[in-house]
Amino acid sequence: MTTLYGYYRSSAVYRVRIALNLKGLAYDQAPVNLVKGEQRSEANLARNPQGLVPVLESDEGTPLSQSMAICEYLDERYPEPPLLPADAEGRARVRALAQLVACEIHPLNNLRVLKYLVRELEVDEDAKLAWYRHWIIEGFDALETLLKRELGTGDFCHGDTPTLADICLVPQVFNAERFECNLSAFPTLRRIVDNCNALEPFQKAAPSEQPDAG
Repeated sequence: MTTLYGYYRSSAVYRVRIALNLKGLAYDQAPVNLVKGEQRSEANLARNPQGLVPVLESDEGTPLSQSMAICEYLDERYPEPPLLPADAEGRARVRALAQLVACEIHPLNNLRVLKYLVRELEVDEDAKLAWYRHWIIEGFDALETLLKRELGTGDFCHGDTPTLADICLVPQVFNAERFECNLSAFPTLRRIVDNCNALEPFQKAAPSEQPDAG
């Protein structure tokens, strides 16, 4: 049986849940409470020395970490439905859109970064929120521009079926809304996220639907 170690509000774990659901794969969930610091437990460090989530573990091999690597592993191991387009240019475009979120926006707003700002640099709550919202708006502004002007955009970030780009976008928008970011300037992003959230795999992956959400 496949087990996903993670936290219900983690963007990175959220991505993996969406990918697993799109593939129609069964999996168990093992909560790791990031707020309580369980990611630094001996057991979690044995799975991932970085002390991060997600970790995907199965009977077939070693535990896998890093959400983007896990999603691409799932796409290679279970090819249908594909998370990346068939053509090389399309795959490059989807990876670029996904990495704009996963590599440029998300790391700056990760929980451990926000905790460092507060605990070590002693910024107040208003300054922390200003930091968070600045990087969201800057990143989403670029993403909105790309999605509006490029012909590859359809009902979803690329074409008319969900891809890795949508898997990254939806959790980031969820967190932006949780931090009360004003997203009125991003109608394309909002349209795509609405299309994603109309699908059962995305609905089942939502933080509120997870066993540790209570």
